Amino acid sequence: MEFLKKFARRSLPFLILGAGLAIYFYLASTKPVAVRQTPPEPVLQVEAVRLEPVDFQIILESQGTVRARTESTLISEVSGRVLSIAPSFREGGFFEEGEILLEIDPSDYLSAVAIAEANLAEARVRFAEEEAQSSQALRDWERLGSGETPGALVLRVPQLALARANVVAAEARLEEAKRDLDRTRITAPYEGRLLSKFADVGQVVSRGTVLAAIYAIEYAEIRLPLNSNEFAMLDFPQVVRGGPQPEGNIPVTLKGSFGQENIVWEGRIVRVEGAVDSRSRQIYIVAQVDDPYGPNHSQPLKVGLFVEAFIEGRILQDVYVLPRTALREAKYVLTIDEENRLFRVPVQPLWSNAEVAVFREPLIEPGTMVSLTQMALALDGLRVSPTLVDQEGVEDAERGNLAENQPGELP
Repeated sequence: MEFLKKFARRSLPFLILGAGLAIYFYLASTKPVAVRQTPPEPVLQVEAVRLEPVDFQIILESQGTVRARTESTLISEVSGRVLSIAPSFREGGFFEEGEILLEIDPSDYLSAVAIAEANLAEARVRFAEEEAQSSQALRDWERLGSGETPGALVLRVPQLALARANVVAAEARLEEAKRDLDRTRITAPYEGRLLSKFADVGQVVSRGTVLAAIYAIEYAEIRLPLNSNEFAMLDFPQVVRGGPQPEGNIPVTLKGSFGQENIVWEGRIVRVEGAVDSRSRQIYIVAQVDDPYGPNHSQPLKVGLFVEAFIEGRILQDVYVLPRTALREAKYVLTIDEENRLFRVPVQPLWSNAEVAVFREPLIEPGTMVSLTQMALALDGLRVSPTLVDQEGVEDAERGNLAENQPGELP
């Protein structure tokens, strides 16, 4: 018994080891065989559109401040006390051309006119006397019968010339006195509006005193900056030396805000300024709005108002239009072939802004699908699953995005 117990204790580890080896060989012989499989090719879901050539109207966007066609400062040309002012001689008042805006006391100038008239009458009398004396001197010389030519002093030629010059001088002084009298009435040089006034009834003014600041209201102007690329899309006639000055007639719509209300005004581009701004490298064009305070506008276009401008540029014919986000790295688009694989095609945009990119590319045939989905990595040959978006819907969406920044019906 003791022997069996010792034998069992010594053989137990060998039994456990043998059982483990048996289990190992059994598991090794019955393990499944691994089969190498090719993973499925990933398919990316994208939105796509079929390109069709269209005609695209370029709308140039700019902004500027409304200014008057003409701004002037009324300055007194005579001295005196202000007797009266017109009802329109107030800030914001409208006046017509030739309207009397302010009157200065004319008493001293009426006296000056009377004195000048008297001096002119006296000069004319003296001139008439000299003419008579000169004629008498000639007759006396002829009666002497000496046969010689009488001298200038004999005929009183210098005295006659002096009398004639005195008449001319007296006439000039009378005209000057009349002009000073007329200047006591300050008249409007054009149809306009008063910006600010610096004189009122009872105030004594002198020559050179600033009376008011005014501006014309026949039409308003807005300077609008464009960069060189935008200006190239503006169909404005070129101005050359010695040639006719072109009259621009490019439509422009201006938008401004009064509180919560958006107002639009219609105008036109009338000219291009003659130099490029040396600091901003921009070209300024000038828009004009006729009769800015007239009844044809729902609100007056006031001087100093900041407005946004939307200018009709050229029409690009037979071009492709895509959302700007579909243009990758600003130089190529992702086309989708018949096997739904992506391929990059370089394009050169003819026009682009924050919303759209417009291009013409011979390598892209009409009806080609282009991906609209932005993706981090787009490799040539990548398989995709495109979901077509209606081209008209895309164009409508693009137009809608533009309409948010373009003129339209008032909200």
